[in-house]
Amino acid sequence: MLLGEFNHQLDDKSRIRLPAKLRREFIDGYVLTRGTNGCLFVFSLAEISKLIEKVNTLPLSDVEAWKPIRYILASATEIEEDEQGRFVLPSNLRNYAKIVKNTTIIGVGNRVEIWSEENWNFYLANGQTTVSGSEENIANLDSIIQNLKGYGI
Repeated sequence: MLLGEFNHQLDDKSRIRLPAKLRREFIDGYVLTRGTNGCLFVFSLAEISKLIEKVNTLPLSDVEAWKPIRYILASATEIEEDEQGRFVLPSNLRNYAKIVKNTTIIGVGNRVEIWSEENWNFYLANGQTTVSGSEENIANLDSIIQNLKGYGI
């Protein structure tokens, strides 16, 4: 189970490492993608595979169900760590999450979220619970999974 809150910084080459407590849950590797509320999601290969299996059963004609799935999977990238456990945070995802240097990394059960420290502090201070801006049609992953259950998945 992925739990906890950790503060880390990007190095000069835009590399970061997941905290050891969280990284040990990703033995077989992991995938980084856009998340909601301006954060990034980190899934184990097993978790992303489960999601993709569920997604593959959706009818292609269900336009609304596909919106959040495209949003999440279009930016997904499998992470390759160096020998010191660091990985480069891709510029498109770094820009999306507005990460310049300081990050807050949190474990939220089945995934890790990477936030810019400023966005995380803003989120906490303002009690944000909804998606904003261009993401307003995107629900959180738990809602996506609930929608998939409506298809008997």
